[in-house]
Amino acid sequence: QVQLVESGGGLVQAGGSLRLSCAASGRTFSNYAMGWFRQAPGKERDFVAAINRSGGTTAYADSVKGRFTVSRDNAKSTVHLQMNSLKPEDTAVYYCAARHYLSREYDYWGQGTQVTVSS
Repeated sequence: QVQLVESGGGLVQAGGSLRLSCAASGRTFSNYAMGWFRQAPGKERDFVAAINRSGGTTAYADSVKGRFTVSRDNAKSTVHLQMNSLKPEDTAVYYCAARHYLSREYDYWGQGTQVTVSS
């Protein structure tokens, strides 16, 4: 089992920044690719960003490219999502997820952290 705990959410004005963190425990962190997803009220959960096990490869949804940056620290078993130039449409619950390198799907999910961007 892998436990994931997100933090760093909150209320911010449009144009502002937030940095989300996800702390992992339970298994070897470097065996897992990590992803960030978000779910707005009444909508499905959407992919935001992902990072491979070494941190050398990242991927982003088109809607956040150039504004969000995903990073990881394998020594501290954490993954971060730096969010800049936030927009009201970024308002959602943000989840981190872990995918084992032998798995095709994300195996573990955090409980989520709320991000609210006011206009």
